[in-house]
Amino acid sequence: MKAISNFTQTLTMSQTPQKVFEVILKVRKWWTGYHDETFTGMTEKLNDEFTFHAGNGAHYSKQKIVEIIPNQKVVWLITDSKLSFLEKTDEWTGTKVIFEISTQADKTKLTFTHEGLTPEVECYNSCTPAWTEYLQNKLLPLLSTDKVI
Repeated sequence: MKAISNFTQTLTMSQTPQKVFEVILKVRKWWTGYHDETFTGMTEKLNDEFTFHAGNGAHYSKQKIVEIIPNQKVVWLITDSKLSFLEKTDEWTGTKVIFEISTQADKTKLTFTHEGLTPEVECYNSCTPAWTEYLQNKLLPLLSTDKVI
């Protein structure tokens, strides 16, 4: 049986797990800045739902927060999607975005996984660089500062 290789990225920083958790929930602060992104809805509590639009109609997705463990884990279920640049435009629907927070020595480790975003799906080659860009260039800088957001 072949192992499934979901897109995963790990970030390590000196912030507390609580700060990392709080920043993840402030989605509008870090999942933005590249493609005219807009949001509707709430992003901070269990069962909150929010939509994300980007690229002048190229990307639409609706997320529902289906799991929250304070300072440890946040899980979004993608309940609807339309990625107009793909042949199968609803490829993200039913996938999950998972943020797992742990400590390692004196650092906090954030493991990001987009469950269902695998090399076998069309979006993999364009979506993984986009996630990397947001995680490395938007989320990580917010987690590397003592500024309160």
